[in-house]
Amino acid sequence: MSGAELDLRNKTILVTGAAGFIGAALVRELLKTASPVKVVGFDNCSDYYDVSLKEYRLGVIEKLAREYPESSWTFVRGDLADKSAVDRVFAENGFDIVVNLAAQAGVRYSIDHPDVYVNSNIIGFYNILEACRHSYDGGRKGVEHLVYASSSSVYGGNKKVPFSTEDRVDNPVSLYAATKKSNELLAHAYSKLYDIPSTGLRFFTVYGPAGRPDMFYFSATQKLLRGETIKIFNYGNCKRDFTYVDDIVEGVKRVMQGPPERRKGEDGLPVPPYAVYNIGGGQPENLLDFVNVLEEELVRAGVLPADFDFEAHKELVPMQPGDVPVTYADSTALERDFGFTPKIGIREGLRRFAEWYKDYYKV
Repeated sequence: MSGAELDLRNKTILVTGAAGFIGAALVRELLKTASPVKVVGFDNCSDYYDVSLKEYRLGVIEKLAREYPESSWTFVRGDLADKSAVDRVFAENGFDIVVNLAAQAGVRYSIDHPDVYVNSNIIGFYNILEACRHSYDGGRKGVEHLVYASSSSVYGGNKKVPFSTEDRVDNPVSLYAATKKSNELLAHAYSKLYDIPSTGLRFFTVYGPAGRPDMFYFSATQKLLRGETIKIFNYGNCKRDFTYVDDIVEGVKRVMQGPPERRKGEDGLPVPPYAVYNIGGGQPENLLDFVNVLEEELVRAGVLPADFDFEAHKELVPMQPGDVPVTYADSTALERDFGFTPKIGIREGLRRFAEWYKDYYKV
């Protein structure tokens, strides 16, 4: 249950991962709907995928920021694993709200590159928590709410669906999932010890325009354009709770305004002002159905020709290490506490992606 509602206007907000897919979309939303607001973006713009896409997102933000001169937008290029850089940006800005979206993403990449995940997702998040902790030094008001990205991957191979935040999540099937569960544990400890209001959000398969090229819908589009074959895992017997990015951003924005209540327990010590929510579409889609809609929208947008032979470019293959057969969010708590339910279906979402793809890549 949330405490007092925060008005985002006139707040100073840190968004880490601001050049990333969700981070950039959140910054744009804050500039459009929370002005006057001061937003500071922090990102190392790693080369995990095409850096020019990250620069494109930043360019869109810069253009939008000029339309809202009453607000302030600043971008800081830095690495969360660099404690001095994190401490410096906190000291220079005095943040009211921190949204930590920066992370090394990708389940399969974590199998061969574990060190990157430890640096970004564990050490980097620890540096954020420490900076939030010290924001209260000297009796200062400090950070009013820390919101951070977790992931549906923490549910691992859980067979009970839909996934609930009440479920045990002690059996991750990838290092990426383990780092996200670690974030939740660290946040809980810091909330208890230092009374930091924190909320974790378990994202479910986010997609949309200007997304991550390593995500299935994006990489499949690129492979089809090159005449390559797309692999559909678990022989097509996968279900994903696809969530359109605008829905995710609306959910994040609402959660930002509702920090968990600070209160004392019977022992006189803080009851952890801590919460975790699922944020997903709540309607898992069969992967083959999702692919069919993607194909139709790519043809409709003119990305692929009407006579493209899709069946010749699809291959059903076994499950990959680190993957799970189904993701399905129980988001009733988010709806109860924040009145929010995702609204955009895959047809509309993939249509927007296909139209963006055609324009961005000049297909």
